[in-house]
Amino acid sequence: MLSLIRRLINSKVGLFVTFAFLVIIGLAFAAGDISGISSGTTPTGDTVATIGKRKLSENELRARVQSEMENFRQQQPGLDMISFVNNGGLELALNRTIDGLVLEQFGLAQGMVVSKRAVDGQIASFPSLQSVDGKFNQKLYEQLLAQQRLTDQQVRADIARSIIGQQLMAQMGRTNPVSQQFALPYASLLLEKREGQIGFIPTRAMAEGASPTDAEVATYYKRNIARYTVPERRVIRYAIVTHDQLKGSMAPTDAEIAAAYQAQRTKYAPTEKRTLVQVILADQASATALAAKVKAGTPIEVAARAAGLEPATLTGIEKTAYAGQSSAALADAAFGAAKGAVIGPLRSVLGFAVVRVDSIEQVAGKTLEQAKPELVAALTKDKTARALSAMHDTIDEAIADKATFAEVVADQKLTAQVTPALLSDGRNPDDATVKAAPDFLPVVAAAFAAEQGDSPQLVPMDQEGGFAIVGLDRIVAATAPPLAQIRPAVARDFAINRASVAARKIAGDIVKKINKGIPIAQAFAESGVKTPPLQSMKASQAELISSGRNVPAPLALMFSMTEKTGKTLELNNNEGWSVVYLNHIERGNAANQPNLIQAKRAELSRVVSNEYAEQFVGALRREIGVKKNEKAVATVRAALTGQGGAN
Repeated sequence: MLSLIRRLINSKVGLFVTFAFLVIIGLAFAAGDISGISSGTTPTGDTVATIGKRKLSENELRARVQSEMENFRQQQPGLDMISFVNNGGLELALNRTIDGLVLEQFGLAQGMVVSKRAVDGQIASFPSLQSVDGKFNQKLYEQLLAQQRLTDQQVRADIARSIIGQQLMAQMGRTNPVSQQFALPYASLLLEKREGQIGFIPTRAMAEGASPTDAEVATYYKRNIARYTVPERRVIRYAIVTHDQLKGSMAPTDAEIAAAYQAQRTKYAPTEKRTLVQVILADQASATALAAKVKAGTPIEVAARAAGLEPATLTGIEKTAYAGQSSAALADAAFGAAKGAVIGPLRSVLGFAVVRVDSIEQVAGKTLEQAKPELVAALTKDKTARALSAMHDTIDEAIADKATFAEVVADQKLTAQVTPALLSDGRNPDDATVKAAPDFLPVVAAAFAAEQGDSPQLVPMDQEGGFAIVGLDRIVAATAPPLAQIRPAVARDFAINRASVAARKIAGDIVKKINKGIPIAQAFAESGVKTPPLQSMKASQAELISSGRNVPAPLALMFSMTEKTGKTLELNNNEGWSVVYLNHIERGNAANQPNLIQAKRAELSRVVSNEYAEQFVGALRREIGVKKNEKAVATVRAALTGQGGAN
């Protein structure tokens, strides 16, 4: 997910996605929030960007970043604000907002107008604003606006802006074909093969060094404060109502049991079930001939197949059911005959039937006392479900009337619980041994979607109608624990980082020797460090593409290098540094592979379209005028990551 954020920011495709599909508001409504719609708060704080005559405030940008993160969090529930911002989420939200405003101002300047009818249609099309009959529900719309602290005017303005942006960018989605000659060198790259070697300088191979001083630890802590910052947490108030909680008080009365028994008397009355084998024929003459054969001793199955038909066996069928799929006269005859008898031909719904009675089973009825356990279970389940639904509706109405969490819990005589400060994935960073149960994660997600002061929410908990009332107690801002509290961990990280720096220097010295022509094996031997053996690498560009995201980083680096050169690459988790050496490049030639060239032409056509989109929006930015206030943006970044005013 974090790589997806980076790709959206840096790729041409990401830019086109940003604009060509600007009407994402419907998705936000469908998800139960208003992601992509401007915050209902009044613009406050310094101006982070000026777009033509429009000023974008710090407060608006923070709200937009929160909305963007909530959208991504739907795909990755464990995503937190610090990770989102550190991986480019702030830039993503800022640029999307700026470009939307740029497109709007340009469109309005050209005389573009979005009719009220078009906006009405967009709002009415949101699935979450429709009743069960599929029609727009004004009450649902008003409730959603109240929950998100928005006005109808704000929603309509954002929808109109998005429609203008979509119309302006629609032309960018058209294919822009490129020539075969243009695509040939790119297609040939897919056939290119490269061969090289890789060596490793492990961090653990470095000398341990002296224990870090207090000053060194403090400096390292300050420079790496983000690493030790605990993301935003939330204290959640909740009360869970389940089917089992209400079940104990929902036992049916004797009168209810008797009434249910009387209403289902046919179910508990004695009945007869028969197994019948029947053949349906189109005309009476054929049916009469087949019936004669069967009555003369030919098995009905044999006689049917001789006529090109297949008999149907109806196992354990009751008379009423059989009459419903055939006819009353046929059912009377079949259920009035003895076992082994052959009936027919008689007219049925589909033709003329010949029937053989294979078995007869007399099913005894059940008295009230005998049926009581079954009736009690069914009635209890039904009463509990109805009580659960009624309670849910009552609470929902109370919340709509501005009832607080405490008032709802008190009115319904529920037991409220309060969590410790939890992360967005349900973990308590102060107790790493405890993980949130999967069925509790919807409660956490609801709390992280809320803002301080929001009304409580009702969250479904199971398939039986159980739900939770969720209220946000308080937000614990992202913050780093005091150095004294985590000094041993910081000192350990400092020592590892120091070893990593030493490993990087050795790796860099090896690369310098390689690039002067010294063989890689000799360069490693002269380093004086005990390292793992060198490894060979060989692959084609096509193999890298087919591997998708699973391409090893050293292999990917090798395909960006010049022949007979080396480069360094840091390993994950401060494990050390690798040295990658590219020994040989075998060039490809796709001239005789027309299918490959055609596929590359199609891909490049899309790239060209996205390039046009980028150039178009860039030109509009210059024409409208966009000025960013980097200091204000840094302030927003610090506030979102809990670093205050620190750089």
